[in-house]
Amino acid sequence: MIKSLDPRVTRAEIEIENPIAPLNELDQWETYEVFHQKKRGDQHMHVGIVHAPNAEMAFLFGKEQYGRRGFSVNIWVVKTRDVFASEYDDSDIFDTVPEKQYREAGGYKVMEKINKYKKGV
Repeated sequence: MIKSLDPRVTRAEIEIENPIAPLNELDQWETYEVFHQKKRGDQHMHVGIVHAPNAEMAFLFGKEQYGRRGFSVNIWVVKTRDVFASEYDDSDIFDTVPEKQYREAGGYKVMEKINKYKKGV
C-alpha cells in the first residue's frame, strides 16, 4: 500500500504494484462523471468529468479537481459509458396528458357533503 503524508491517499489503499499499463500511442484513459454532495442530506450534483485509468484514480482526480474548490462531504464517480441516457429523438416519452383534470379537486363530489353538513349544524 502507498503510505503518504496525506491521510486521504493512505486511506484509499492504493497498491504499490499498480496494474496500470502505460498507454499506447493515441490511446486514452476512460472518462468518469463526477458528482458531489455539498452537505449531508443534499442530493448529489454533477460537477464534471475526469479522465482516469480506473475508478480509484478517478475518485482521487475528482476529489482534487472538484472537491477542493468548495465544501463537499461525499463524491461519486461513474464511468461515462455506464450512464444510460435517452435519445433526443425519443423526447415524446416525456409528453404528458394535456388534460389533467384528475389532479384537480373539482372532480370530487365532496362539496355536496360539506354543504349538507353545514346545513345540518
